[in-house]
Amino acid sequence: MKKDLHPENYRPVVFKDMSNGDMFLSRSTCKTSETIEFEGETYPLVKLEISSSSHPFYTGKSKLVDTAGRVDKFMSRYARSRK
Repeated sequence: MKKDLHPENYRPVVFKDMSNGDMFLSRSTCKTSETIEFEGETYPLVKLEISSSSHPFYTGKSKLVDTAGRVDKFMSRYARSRK
């Protein structure tokens, strides 16, 4: 294996899916100032809006994630044009 292949800040990081609370540990160079305790150790925390545990393609369930109210805005505009 080649020496010095990864950057110096390549370290274990916990990724947390904010839509369902699932967490997983992986290695990354993501910059973050937050930390979390995971499996008895403290790791840097990276928050995700969606991951494979909540994405409809991987779960097979149709789930609408709307954090900014865009769908409601569209539906109200669409309802006005239908009349």
